[in-house]
Amino acid sequence: MEHGDLKSIAEASAALGVTQRTLRFYEDKGLIQPERVGTMRVYSPREMGRMQLILRGKRLGFSIREIGEFLSLYDHDPDQVAQVRRMLKGVQHRLEELSQQRDAIEQTIEELKTIEAMSRKHLGKDESQD
Repeated sequence: MEHGDLKSIAEASAALGVTQRTLRFYEDKGLIQPERVGTMRVYSPREMGRMQLILRGKRLGFSIREIGEFLSLYDHDPDQVAQVRRMLKGVQHRLEELSQQRDAIEQTIEELKTIEAMSRKHLGKDESQD
């Protein structure tokens, strides 16, 4: 691999929009394995790609454990069939969770609007009696 394909931790963190601490965190969790040039961590295109998948998984609400499972399946299944099946299950579960959260938020908004209207009505009566 040419040296030009490798990024230092500073370059990798800047390219990914994360802190160097974040990169070390995912390394500690075993999700990425940067190479070493002397004592310096360097990130190959493979590790950069894995980090993009990790960050996407986090944005979508998957746990570190789930992301690790997806990455592990990717490494062991060249056809990615198992990974896609596992990802589909995870996505369906996450969609269900988000749908339930949305329903709860919508219910809370309606309750708050009712309380707001009642409060305004009550204040309107009190203010007209002054």
